[in-house]
Amino acid sequence: MKKVVIIGTGAQGTTVARRLDEESTVGEIICADYNKAAVDELVSGLKKAKGAQCDAYDVNSLIECAQGADLIVNALPLEFGKNVLDAALAVKANYQDFSSSTAFDEDVNLGWIRGMKYQFEVYGPKFKEIGKLAIIGTGSAPGLICCATRAAMKHLDSCETIYNIVWEGVEAERFQPFWWSPETALQDMMEPAYTYENGEIFVKEPFADPIVRQYDYMDKPVTFQNHCHDEPVQYGLNAEKYFKGCKNAYFKYAGVGMDFARPLYRAGLLGHEKEDIKGSMVEPFDVIINHIPKPPKFRHEIQEIIDEGIVCDDGCMVIEAYGKKDGKDILVENHVFSPGLAEAFEKAGMTGEMYLTGQGGYLFSKMFVNDDFDMTGLISSDMLPLDKVDKYFEYAKELDIIMETKIKEI
Repeated sequence: MKKVVIIGTGAQGTTVARRLDEESTVGEIICADYNKAAVDELVSGLKKAKGAQCDAYDVNSLIECAQGADLIVNALPLEFGKNVLDAALAVKANYQDFSSSTAFDEDVNLGWIRGMKYQFEVYGPKFKEIGKLAIIGTGSAPGLICCATRAAMKHLDSCETIYNIVWEGVEAERFQPFWWSPETALQDMMEPAYTYENGEIFVKEPFADPIVRQYDYMDKPVTFQNHCHDEPVQYGLNAEKYFKGCKNAYFKYAGVGMDFARPLYRAGLLGHEKEDIKGSMVEPFDVIINHIPKPPKFRHEIQEIIDEGIVCDDGCMVIEAYGKKDGKDILVENHVFSPGLAEAFEKAGMTGEMYLTGQGGYLFSKMFVNDDFDMTGLISSDMLPLDKVDKYFEYAKELDIIMETKIKEI
């Protein structure tokens, strides 16, 4: 029986805890967070869970919470990644991170890339030495979307260009621009966007370089724009070994959150530099965050929003992989379908975001506790062997998270 320690009790950590509570291979779950009230509320509804208060800025506090763990799931913001990694090594546990890289470097544009490389080069051998596996980037994007991108490679002899395309079109009557951490979402909105072009990684302006798509299940065309995400960096670093020599990779994003954040970005309201506003020094970012509601994570909170009314319950997650097969130009489209807000709540008492991101992450946790992984070291989710990708989607299908493949000659 496995002991799992979940650090962070936001929407993602909460979803993983609920699902693992139902796993027969899990004997004990420790839900840890600095917010004791959130921990207590979560564990009160679980059978196998105990609560713990910890300070993620303090590695020793994390180590104390994680004693005896077979798996540590990191559902905290990016800044805590290094500490949780170090704690996992100290207690000799497997490690899963919803995020993809940690802040090892102060350089805004290049630090993320160097941080990711540092994890592979430094932490990879450390986890291999203790015979454990660490996987980074294990939510919906990165995570589920990376597995879907890997799966597209089965249909190509060589790959030229990859697009990861995400539309989060869920809109409620209530003001709720984000269904996960607003701090994380808006921080990503203001950061330079990464692209991989002609074999090199570039930083581009966010909200730029639009593309328009309308797939057959969408009732209108949607404009997708640059957004700061890990996937182009990961695919670029792993292009030769895992992506059939891919030369170009892009992440394009659309939805209610993007529509809300774009004018704020253009007005300079997502900045962290303090400004003198009528004699008070304030960060514009903090003012915006102060006026955005927290995402709902408990059943009664979600029910209230649904009862008030849903304006739109749409979205898409699509991989477009362009390349060659048997000398022909081919487009592989992998479409990922999952329940929206109303259906996710009916099925599991969750939002659609929790269903896809939290459960997308839970599927990696399920593979850990079921001993489906036979590798050691540190990898990102786009580096899973194809047989593990198949296992992932086998489990996903049980949750009505389905991938459909369309192959087109172009």
